[in-house]
Amino acid sequence: VHLGESGGGLVQPGASLTLSCFGSGFSFETNTMAWFRQVPGKERNVVAGIKSSGEMTYYGDFVKGRFTISRDNAKNMVYLQMNDLKPEDTGVYYCNGGRTYPLLVPFPFWGQGTQVTVSP
Repeated sequence: VHLGESGGGLVQPGASLTLSCFGSGFSFETNTMAWFRQVPGKERNVVAGIKSSGEMTYYGDFVKGRFTISRDNAKNMVYLQMNDLKPEDTGVYYCNGGRTYPLLVPFPFWGQGTQVTVSP
């Protein structure tokens, strides 16, 4: 399993970013994919998830209405469009996958993540 995230950066509050994740080494199109966020000293939390077909999604309460998860199974890619970013969105963002929807047990492999920093 290989997961590679990109697209993070340093932005001001109110800005937008789109994160991308490429997955390989597993059957991408048959697995739920999800984005997670981790800040130092805290657990990794689910940000958003998307069913294998892309027809269903779910979001953490703190991002509803601001973030949109999508996927392109032909490219083995999952995306996270983040709008109206807030300082509390700061963290390292990871993607992962698994067989259940919602994603309950992600693969025991993690990519390097991509850092998102929201600061004035």
